[in-house]
Amino acid sequence: MARTARGSSAKRATSLLILSSKAGSMTPQIEAKLRNAFAGSLIVEFDPRMDVEKLVSPRATVIVAGGDGTIGWVVRKLAETNHPIGILSLGTFNNFAKSLHLPTKVDAGIRVIQTGRPHPITLGRVNGKIFLEAAAIGLFGETIAAGESAKDRAFGVFAEDVKHIAEARPFTYELDGDIKGSGTAMSLVFTNTTSIGSQMPVSDKTPVDPYLELSVHAGATRTDIVKRVLARAVLSKHKEGGLGQVFRFGKLEVTTKPNVRIYADNANAGRTPATITAELSAVRVILDR
Repeated sequence: MARTARGSSAKRATSLLILSSKAGSMTPQIEAKLRNAFAGSLIVEFDPRMDVEKLVSPRATVIVAGGDGTIGWVVRKLAETNHPIGILSLGTFNNFAKSLHLPTKVDAGIRVIQTGRPHPITLGRVNGKIFLEAAAIGLFGETIAAGESAKDRAFGVFAEDVKHIAEARPFTYELDGDIKGSGTAMSLVFTNTTSIGSQMPVSDKTPVDPYLELSVHAGATRTDIVKRVLARAVLSKHKEGGLGQVFRFGKLEVTTKPNVRIYADNANAGRTPATITAELSAVRVILDR
């Protein structure tokens, strides 16, 4: 019988299943199937206040069944641990899971976790904040955040994001580190996955690759960027190419004039200057053999 955690007295488990009932594809039938498949695990409902490390042994397998936000939260929390993570992607876009070629069908996802092997992955870090999909400087990041707010119907946040879009201006930038250069742009985008945001394709990059990629040409104008990002997030238009020419790197230092907002995935991460690095995570994701 599956165990469900109750309070702080829960015994440390060697396997933990985190369920998000709010995930876009979660149903009572799917939840029942997951509880049955991982009946020997400690099972908890996702709560952003939880302390995962207090629930599990140091090398326990952690399985997360949820959307992009839940999966991202778990990976970030465990990034510097030795836990194998099994991912069952039940969200709207599933960029991280799809970039790792993880199945989106529940039965196939269960099979991978039960028979696959843990693999190291690359995570991005910008000014100390971890990102799974992408970091963005400038308008592209503002627009991705607005698209997420619109998708989640967080209209108060969406209004603030739209204000940031209206205020965005071109900026000058200088790059140092693995790539050296300078120029003027509306956005700089640093990617770790094949698609970002509302499944916008960017390149062939996957988190298994030991580098990140930079695109300076994510959109030449405000209209171009807003049209590309919001059309996909709000209008569900999916005919889209990548971000054009990209450059691989392991570490970059970015300065801009003026200082510009930075986003780690869709979360505000302050303003430039920025240090962006590709880091091999201690945590490992269970992938198909």
